[in-house]
Amino acid sequence: MKKIKIEFTNERIIPASGLAVVGAILGKCDFVKRCNRMDVTPNRSQHQIKNGDVLLTYIGLLTMGKPAYESVHEFDDDPDFYKYALGIVRSIPSGETLRQRMDDIGSSMRSYILAENIRMLRENGIVPGKLPNGYVPVDIDVTPFDNSKTKKQGVSRTYKGYDGYAPIMAYIGTEGYLVNCELREGKQHCQKHTPEFLRETIRMCREITDEPLLVRLDSGNDAAENIGILVEAGCHFIIKRNLRKESKEDWLKMAREHSKDVETPRDGKTVYIGSDWKPVSYKSEDGEEKNITLRTGYAIINRTIDKYGHSFWKATQRSIPGGQTLG
Repeated sequence: MKKIKIEFTNERIIPASGLAVVGAILGKCDFVKRCNRMDVTPNRSQHQIKNGDVLLTYIGLLTMGKPAYESVHEFDDDPDFYKYALGIVRSIPSGETLRQRMDDIGSSMRSYILAENIRMLRENGIVPGKLPNGYVPVDIDVTPFDNSKTKKQGVSRTYKGYDGYAPIMAYIGTEGYLVNCELREGKQHCQKHTPEFLRETIRMCREITDEPLLVRLDSGNDAAENIGILVEAGCHFIIKRNLRKESKEDWLKMAREHSKDVETPRDGKTVYIGSDWKPVSYKSEDGEEKNITLRTGYAIINRTIDKYGHSFWKATQRSIPGGQTLG
């Protein structure tokens, strides 16, 4: 084992020097000025610490991976550096002030923050990366947070099986730039308010790039309304199929009859790969009923023997003729 050499120094050691980059990026836009012009507490006297300083402080904490308001006390070690790095004008707020002001702000500045986020990406020359086919990917999904053993407002049971929030987020480009997000209660279904979120996301993506968009959604958002929005907006999309009450036996029968790509990776396992066409009906924003036909890709797995060599015959012969199971 190599020896560790310890040296004493009088130089200032900054553990979060990367915040200077964060402050430089934010300083290129009018984010702080716009925030300062918003009065989120009209019934109170003028605050000594402006909204801009509050938001810059909290952005700095989030960048460091410290969402707790009390973590702001770490700035006390070298307040001059943190003020200079983040562009804080007056002073760094205390944990109590930070909590109170963020409660006052709530969601009132959401549209401003999203607009400034788009402006920040554009002014810093960000060009979302494209896939080999030339499409710019836009990934949208719900990301449950684990807030177990807390009593925060909105914390409830998520589909992951724990208590927390279930925010929905949208990322653009192969790099994954955050373009939109919305905080939601944990118990909220992933499709609730998603059509509005989808329209908002597409609009903001159009402000960043003129390239064709490829929107990718999980099975929880496999809804005709979402498909209609994407079709009307001229977007390409991939949505994971939600079988719901569809018969798996019918899918297997169709695959056996029409699949040209059939693989047998081992005994007792057959994979059918192909596509089919499914009708979809949706209503446009003006209420017009429209019917389209979509191509549905599939990879259907038929197992009769598991990977350990055990046959499924005895377990399934009564429920599925021929001892077939569907994956």
